[in-house]
Amino acid sequence: MSAPRKSQFTIGWREWIVLPEFEDARIKAKIDTGARTSAVHAWDIKPFEKDGVRWVRFELHPLQKNNAKRIFCEAPVVDERMIRSSNGQISKRFLIRTRLKLGNRIWPIDLTLSRRDEMGFRMLLGRTSLSGRTLIDPSASYLCGR
Repeated sequence: MSAPRKSQFTIGWREWIVLPEFEDARIKAKIDTGARTSAVHAWDIKPFEKDGVRWVRFELHPLQKNNAKRIFCEAPVVDERMIRSSNGQISKRFLIRTRLKLGNRIWPIDLTLSRRDEMGFRMLLGRTSLSGRTLIDPSASYLCGR
């Protein structure tokens, strides 16, 4: 096992994150090293074209068990991916690129848009978004603050 890099910081198994490009949406995220790609709970996902580029329009509902707060978002589509969910179902999802703020650090991540109505967390942070930046303490929560 290699020593931690100086630039790495420790996070818990769940953390509050911010999506600066989407009205600074604060979302409670589950850290999921079993998932390659990060996913966020999105509603009313609709693709469209803008200046010859594929975009997607969607709503974020950042608060668990609360659909009253809605953030209307648009982003260029990076890709469409076939994603296997934790229950084994495969679905096609839009992939966007945005910035993630965790604690006092900000970096770009790829994020799939998915209905997560039945899931406990509105966002999953997958291993690709965290690789080389974080160490995870599975016994801790909210090490980056609330």
